[in-house]
Amino acid sequence: MHELNEDINDKEIRLIGSEGEQLGIMTPDEALKIADEQGLDLVKISPQAVPPVCKLMNYGKFRFEQSKREKEAKKNQHVVEIKEIRMSPGIDVGDFNTKLKNAQKFIADGNRVKVSVRFRGREMAHTDIGKDLLDRFAEQCAETANLEKGAKLEGRMMSIFLSPKTGK
Repeated sequence: MHELNEDINDKEIRLIGSEGEQLGIMTPDEALKIADEQGLDLVKISPQAVPPVCKLMNYGKFRFEQSKREKEAKKNQHVVEIKEIRMSPGIDVGDFNTKLKNAQKFIADGNRVKVSVRFRGREMAHTDIGKDLLDRFAEQCAETANLEKGAKLEGRMMSIFLSPKTGK
């Protein structure tokens, strides 16, 4: 947070005008007088400098511009989500292709994808079918995604993680 007007209690400060011109080294009282004459605020912008640097500016407008820049920066960042795609070992070709298309869309949006196969009942005896399915899925996504974690069985689920390739 910036120190304003009467809060500045250094012996002397370096003053910068509203247009960025150097106005020299003076006491805060003198600087405050100049600020009042121009209808501006005295704002300490560099407290660690010797002597501290203060600037004449419209502080309300400055805060508004700053919050606008922060909002703009926040708007441009992308949060990477983990999307999950679930299949069963007996999935048919059409369903498999649909799931594949969805995964490629998620990856194109820059999200990570967790692809999992759930085994129910007697399917647990044939986990190799699920592993082959996941390997085939990863192979089909290979041009747009990297295999982050290989197939791993956790309880009744076997899953892989795919992440988008960087450097487009």
